[in-house]
Amino acid sequence: MIEITIPGRGSYNFKYLVLDLNGTIALDGEIIEGVEDRLHRLRSLLSISIITADTHGSARRLEKSLDIKICRIEAGKEDAQKLVLVQQLQKERTICIGNGANDVAMLRESGLGICVLGREGASVEAIMNSDLIIPDINDALDLLLKPDRLVATLRR
Repeated sequence: MIEITIPGRGSYNFKYLVLDLNGTIALDGEIIEGVEDRLHRLRSLLSISIITADTHGSARRLEKSLDIKICRIEAGKEDAQKLVLVQQLQKERTICIGNGANDVAMLRESGLGICVLGREGASVEAIMNSDLIIPDINDALDLLLKPDRLVATLRR
C-alpha cells in the first residue's frame, strides 16, 4: 500500500495499480527498458493489473515474462471495459497509468490518473483527464516508488 497525504488534496491509501499495456509500458509489443524492474519493486506495495486489447498479440508472452496478470479486453469500447476494472478494484484506491483515448475514463475516475507522454505520444483527452502528465513510464513508476515526489507536484 502507498499512503500519502497531499496538502490541499487529502490523504490517499492506494492499493491498486492499473497499467495500459501498449503505448504505456510497452512499445510495439515489447516492454520498455527499465519497466520490468520497477514493476517487480512495486509488487510489494501495490496489486498490479495490466490491461490491453492486445493490439500486437504479445500479451500472453509478456504476462509470462513479467509474472503479472494481464487482463485482456475486447477490441471496441475499450474505455468502458477499462473503467469497469477500475470500479471493481475501488477507484479511489487505484492509480491508473495510460496514454490513449481509450484510457480516458480510467484516468479520470481513478484516485490518481497519470498520463505518460512516451514515444507513442498521448491523446489530448488522456492529458486533460489526468492528475499528472509524465514524459516517460519509468519516471511515472518512480513517482510511486518515491511518493514524496507526488506530494511535491500535487500539493496546493
